Parts: sequence; C-alpha cells; structure tokens
Amino acid sequence: MRTLAWLGMAALAAGMASGPDVARAADAPPPNFVFVFIDDLGYGDIGPFGSVSNRTPNLDRMAKEGLRLTSFYAAPVCTPSRAQVLTGCYAKRVSLPAVLGPCSAIGIGSGEHTIAELLKARGYATMCIGKWHCGDHPDFLPTRHGFDRYLGIPYSNDMGGRGNRPPLPLVRDTTVIEVLDDDGQKRVTERYTDEAVAFIREKKDGPFFLYLPHTAVHTPIHPGAAFAGKSANGRFGDWVEEVDGSVGRILDTLRGLGLAERTLVMFSSDNGPWLSKGSDGGTALPLRGGKGGTFEGGVRVPTLAWWPGRVPAGTSCGAVAGNIDLLPTFVTLGGGTVPADRPIDGRDISGLLFGTAKESPREAHYFFAGQSLQAVRSGPWKLAIARQNEGMGLKSKPAAGAFEPALYNLDEDIGERTDVAAKHPDVVKRLQDLVARVDADLGVTGAGPGVREPGRVSKNPGLWLPGSHPAEPAASTPVDVSSLKPGDTLPADKAPQVGGRTFTIACEVDPKGGSGPLVAHGGASAGYALHLAAGKPAFTVRQKAKVATVAAPDAPAGAFRVEARLAADGAMTLSVDGRVVARGKAPGPIQNQPVEDFCVGCDTRIPVADYGAAARFRGEVRSLAVTVE
Repeated sequence: MRTLAWLGMAALAAGMASGPDVARAADAPPPNFVFVFIDDLGYGDIGPFGSVSNRTPNLDRMAKEGLRLTSFYAAPVCTPSRAQVLTGCYAKRVSLPAVLGPCSAIGIGSGEHTIAELLKARGYATMCIGKWHCGDHPDFLPTRHGFDRYLGIPYSNDMGGRGNRPPLPLVRDTTVIEVLDDDGQKRVTERYTDEAVAFIREKKDGPFFLYLPHTAVHTPIHPGAAFAGKSANGRFGDWVEEVDGSVGRILDTLRGLGLAERTLVMFSSDNGPWLSKGSDGGTALPLRGGKGGTFEGGVRVPTLAWWPGRVPAGTSCGAVAGNIDLLPTFVTLGGGTVPADRPIDGRDISGLLFGTAKESPREAHYFFAGQSLQAVRSGPWKLAIARQNEGMGLKSKPAAGAFEPALYNLDEDIGERTDVAAKHPDVVKRLQDLVARVDADLGVTGAGPGVREPGRVSKNPGLWLPGSHPAEPAASTPVDVSSLKPGDTLPADKAPQVGGRTFTIACEVDPKGGSGPLVAHGGASAGYALHLAAGKPAFTVRQKAKVATVAAPDAPAGAFRVEARLAADGAMTLSVDGRVVARGKAPGPIQNQPVEDFCVGCDTRIPVADYGAAARFRGEVRSLAVTVE
C-alpha cells in the first residue's frame, strides 16, 4: 500500500457539522468506530423498523438510545455494497458493480483509498471480521487495504466447493485456517463476535475501527446452537436473533469498558432481503421489492447509529444517506481529510447523525444495477428510468409496450405503486437533468470517463487450506441435458462445468413465433445465454462489466438447429442449420464457473442477457447438448 500524502478536504466531503460541534470534537480524543454490516437483512426484519416476527431487544435498545436512519441506501447485491463502504464511491465508479465469485481475477483496486487505510493513517488500529467479498486473491484481501487483521469467510457462504472452486474457507489474514462445513457455519457468528469483543478489549485505549460484516443472514441459514429453534420465525428468525445478541455483546463490552461515549457504532445491511428464498429470505415491508432490484426494498436498508452523548437518543432521520457516506464521515470525525486526488461520491453525514442538519448533503442518490443506472432520487422524488425487477430469482410479469419513466413520491407512496410523472413534468425534467449529469461521469449503461479500473491479477487459484490445492482442475464430467425442456433447471453443481473451458451449445428450436432465453447459465457476474431476440438467434457471454453478443442477421423461418461456441481465446461463433451466421470476440473463456442454476427456456436469477419483455421462451427446445472441451 502506498504512503498517503494528505491533500486537504475533498470538495465532495461537504455537509460537515460546524460551530460548537467542531470545537468540541477538536478537544476530544478521536472516537472509535464500529460498523456492523448484516448480509441480506430486510428493512422490516428488526424491531426498530417494525418487525413483529423477530425479537431484537438489543437493537431495540440501540435505537432507543440512538438514531434510526430511515432513508439509508446500500446496493442491490453483496460485492457492490461492500465496495461502496470501503471506498465511499458508487460501486460502478470502482468497477465492482457485480457479485464476485471465488477465484476472481479482479477485486478492489490498489489505488483506491479505503476507509481503513485513511483511518490507519490517523493512528487507528483496524480490523475486519466477516464477509469481505471484494476479491479473494491476496492482493485484494483486507490486510492489503488498510486492515491490520482479518478473520472471516471471504465471500458468500453458498460459494464454497462448486466445480473446481475451493471448499468454503475461514481465513486469518491471508491464510486459510479451516474449511467450514455446516456445523462450522453454525459457529461462525459466535466466533466473529468473540473475535470482535477480544479486539475491542485489546485496543480499548484506542482509537480503533472495527468493521464487522457478518455472514448472517445470507442463505444457507445456519443459526448457532444457542439460538436454533428459539424464535417464532423459523431458522431465519433464529439467525436474526443471534445477530441481535452479537450486537448486544458488542455494546455491553463498550459500556463495560467505559467506551460508549467515545465510540460511534453503526448497524446496517448490505441490501434487501432475498425474497425468492421464502421463509429463509426475510421481508422489506412496507417497501416494494428485494435483493437484486432497485425498488426501495432492494436497496433501502435498516440502519441505526449509536453514540451516547453525541447522537441524540430516540430520534429518526429521513434524509437521504447511504453507505457511500461512511468513509467521509468516519475519516472527518477521526480528524482526517479525504484525499482529493480522485473523486468519491459520498458526503460527511455527521450533521444528520448529531441532529444539527435535517437535509441530505447530497442532491441526489443514484440506483445502479450492475452497470446500468435504473433510477435517481432527490428529496422525496424517485424517477425510474429503466425497467426494474422485483428481486433476484422472482418472476416478473411480462411488460406491455415500451418503458416510460415512472415518478414516485416516496413520502406519500413508500411502496412505489403510483406513477405520478404525468402530474409533475417539472420534477421529471429536473431528475432527468441529474441523470444526464451522471451519464457524463459514470455512464447510464456503459462505463463513462469517471469509472476507474479494478484491481487485476493474471490468475487467481483461490483460497485453499494449505496442502489441499489440486495441481490441475478435475476433468469436466459430461452432463446429459438432452431431456431438459423449457422451464427446467439444474442446480449449479450439476450443470455443465464451463469455467475456464471451451464449450459448445447445440439444440433444435421450434420458436412458434416466440423469443427469449433458450439456455441461460449465470448472472451479473459471469455467464452465457443462447437466446432469441425478435426471433433472431443470439449468443451472449458476460464477464463482469463486459458483455459480448453475436446475433444472426435474420430470423429463421420455422424450426431450426442452432449451435453456439466459445473458444479458449474468446472467439464466439454462432451457426444456424450448419451455417456460420455470426462471429465475435469475448475477453476470453468464462473464467469462473457460474454459481447460478442452468436454465432452459428461462433465466431465473439476474438475467445474463437482455431478453426485453420475453423473460420466458414459449416455443420448444429439443436435443439440447452442451459439450465442454
């Protein structure tokens, strides 16, 4: 990590507290910071935000003694949200707009100023405990980005052991110390909490920054033995209540050490609930949508701030804020300045936390899904500029006609059900001007001039327990998919293993006048799809932000045979009835095996390709084969 030259306060870190607050802060020792970050916790999953299903007495007390932030935004999915916390930027700006899988060749860039790096430069002890998910190569792990120590699972708890990936690792700094089975996962919340309490006790003389991104409550659900079967809301409620207990232990430790008045503790979630998981997925009510989407339920998250004597007790703030604001807020309160050598998107929200400001220091908040801007909010107004989905894995009703921008007044319509664009053309125009502004910077769809490169490595073998790494990936076992028909799926571990390999898809198609996905495997991070667009065969390969599509110039008449091939050098070939109709180039093979289901005639999670309104194929697919070389 390079040595930082402090260049003065960035213009983007506006909105600081002033007057007596600043004078008092100057006389006091720098505060400690604890940020507890839950995975997939919905807006309505804890007591302070209306839950009656989950008992959260410690969070209830935290809210009673502190502040509820009721319009606090994350990102739709895991990696982007964590990148925003660490860098103070929209995830698109730092080229981490989609979920990273194990063994990814990209991660957080070495040139980014992370919240830990900036606080460490001010003399803070720093530790990350839990789910990192910003790259699992040693160059991307926490100890290379400002954290003195790390303990945790480096990505989601459902990502271990698929294809040629390593089994689920528990990592200390950069070394795998254990492989976690189901029983191991049941102990992970307690282990994280024990580690957090030990760190606080060790660094009690401060200042310290503890970043605690819990693995909970991401599926698979694994509450600890002390909480299993104890809630009234199944195993999901059990794990929520264990997280609440973890927060209680941390706050009790701070109180017992006399650190409460010197420590800002914040609690939040990385995105909305995974609604398609049913009883394992939580709730965002009264908001619309969930994880993976940009309706409020996918990105507005339950957030609390606690600092006795500084954050007014029992208060709420509805001003727009988000996890991009944590970096400038913590750094400023810690006596530092945000380097001005690169733009960030967050602002110092200490005025909102302390009750000295009522309005957001940001004019607008932007809602990205992957590379695409889907909506913008300013004040109570939210303008959707692209079609939004209800959440990852949920089936949306086919849309009729072309999309028209939709305007919602969130103060009056928190559930985003009533489009009032026709009644407020002036507001629509003002928000469209904000969209044009960000288009010139980050881009509405592709990468604009303000997007920075991620960190890259030539090869990432993954995180293996020492001595267990296989010399070469196991040979791919042929998978018979010939009997699958539209609507059928295979789980990821049963799907053709295409990661890093040349492969060919072939099938007979009777379109019956329809379009949509014929075969789809993957999501926003990596994947491929053979599909029909306006009746024309097309082949799409997705690798992070890079999407390559080749398509036939014409729609075949009647039934036909189609074949698509991705070669090791990225060459894409599309043939219809034995004749090559299109060629193109992807960056290379799909580096990591997709973690999503293999789908025929549908695409059940984040779509690999843009299918327009044709989310399901209504024709016939026969004699399907996927050949992996």
